Amino acid sequence: MFDPRTVPVAGRDAHLPVVPLAALQASALRRRFAEPPDWSPELRTEPSFSSRAPSPASVLVPLVMRETLTVLLTHRTSHLSSHSGQVAFPGGKVDPEDTDAVATALREAQEEIGLESRHVEVLGTMPTYTTGSAFVVTPVVALVNEAMVIEANPHEVAQVFEVPLPFLMNPANHRRHQVPWEGRVREWLSMPYHDGQMEHFIWGATAGMLRNLYRFLQAH
Repeated sequence: MFDPRTVPVAGRDAHLPVVPLAALQASALRRRFAEPPDWSPELRTEPSFSSRAPSPASVLVPLVMRETLTVLLTHRTSHLSSHSGQVAFPGGKVDPEDTDAVATALREAQEEIGLESRHVEVLGTMPTYTTGSAFVVTPVVALVNEAMVIEANPHEVAQVFEVPLPFLMNPANHRRHQVPWEGRVREWLSMPYHDGQMEHFIWGATAGMLRNLYRFLQAH
């Protein structure tokens, strides 16, 4: 099985500007989504490794309103059919009864981690990100009340953890990887975070969507 941790680091992006802490406050994030800048996402599509038709999906990007905002993430269980064992946002495929991407993200967050929508303040959506497994993912960014109660669904989620938002919005923590793959070079980002007990290896689509959030918040 492919282990992204074994792929050497080709570079880090410490030369890029950090998103100022003032821009990572809840009030600033509300303003940014209410009046978005003219910007373009850096990463939109991964090289495909699936022959199936594209499938719409949605994830919740939950920003927990602690003294320093955090991003809530999950470790997917190892037996899932897609992206098993990886760090991910709560989310999944669009169901027929879902009215829009926001409805999908909120439903999936409730099913995966027990997050009730009354604790969620949706700020807005980001441009879609197409994974190599042919999911066309809409990230839904939201503020989450720290009074939330989390109860992970053991069939889908092995662990729930939080990463400080300033850590993820500092490109010095964004690492670039390259590996030969089917006659060409495959590239991706990783943002490993050590919480004092273990390393959470954030990479692939999750890192790509976080990188787009960085570009959105850093844009002028």
